[in-house]
Amino acid sequence: MPPRLTQDERIAQMTFASVYPHYLAKVEKKGRTEEELLKVIRWLTGFTKAQVTKHIAKKSTFEEFFAAAKLHPNAALIKGVICGYRVEEIENPLTQQVRYLDKLIDELARGKKMESILRS
Repeated sequence: MPPRLTQDERIAQMTFASVYPHYLAKVEKKGRTEEELLKVIRWLTGFTKAQVTKHIAKKSTFEEFFAAAKLHPNAALIKGVICGYRVEEIENPLTQQVRYLDKLIDELARGKKMESILRS
């Protein structure tokens, strides 16, 4: 029986392509657009729409996705609870980056203003 993966290992191996449709459905269900979703992703990662599309097509893992990203200097301003964890207290850097993205998308879906989401 193979050893069980830790939560951090599972997140690292998850593909961005498998999660993106869920992100999109979540924001669209709340009346937001894919363009707004891509704007949030671009702010955090620096990726253009074409680069995001390429990561989806390549089935990049979150590890590969964030290794290629240039994290926004204000990403550390993202605070709060997501999936039961306080994002500013997550010790694994990759898990924290994924949770930053989750938190931003959650804020978008909850109708926060883009200026507030993008920590500007």
